[in-house]
Amino acid sequence: MRQLNWLWRLLMTGLCFALFGIGGLLLSLVWFNLLLIAVRDNAKRRSLARRSIAASFRLFLRIAKLTGALDYRIEGSDILSNEHSCLVVANHPTLIDYVLLASVMPETDCLVKSALLRNPFVSGVIKAADYLVNSQADALLPACEQRLLQGDTILIFPEGTRTRPGEEMTLQRGAANIAVRCGCDLRVVVIHCSEHLLDKRSRWYDVPPRKPLFTVTVRERVKIDQFYDAESQEPALAARQLNRHLLHLLTPGLTPF
Repeated sequence: MRQLNWLWRLLMTGLCFALFGIGGLLLSLVWFNLLLIAVRDNAKRRSLARRSIAASFRLFLRIAKLTGALDYRIEGSDILSNEHSCLVVANHPTLIDYVLLASVMPETDCLVKSALLRNPFVSGVIKAADYLVNSQADALLPACEQRLLQGDTILIFPEGTRTRPGEEMTLQRGAANIAVRCGCDLRVVVIHCSEHLLDKRSRWYDVPPRKPLFTVTVRERVKIDQFYDAESQEPALAARQLNRHLLHLLTPGLTPF
């Protein structure tokens, strides 16, 4: 029975990956092009695109759960869906972390790697949702500030890539620098997967012997004024201190200092 259960989850994991890729292409080639023709207002079109992405991710996760490929629990989803004018920072253990978070954040912005623009399955999604791209160094900070001022949340994974299992977590300072220089708070989210699945050292077909449970825990909102005073502190020093604090909040088993 265990072998049959594993084989079933392997097949369903493959099916879910296929559905995800086909869904991304259909959104990019059909739905987003229809929005481009039918909706002239850029802000409204972007909002509809982001809500479509969130709805698609919710459908994908429900299918994955119903087929038994995985299980998931999001603690504090109502907090995320109602956040405004802050950065949402999360650790990055698996390939579907963004899917889990965006499924309950229908209006969120996201800072993405420029390499993803070359991926045919997600490039159309990134462009339609008007996500921020981290290669635009000179324009990135002003763009973040503008979007935060208009009430957006910006989702960032400070590690920059998925965590390597068994290695110590390291954070880039991008999120801390944006928070300090834009004067915005940060909402901390911790993601945990009970098994090794879709991590940095796994392929999609490396299905674990037990069904994985993804747990998303929404934690505190870090107030930027606790770490930065423009009249008495250098932004670079404040960003380093904030980054160390975020590392403690995002690392399982460590207590914030």
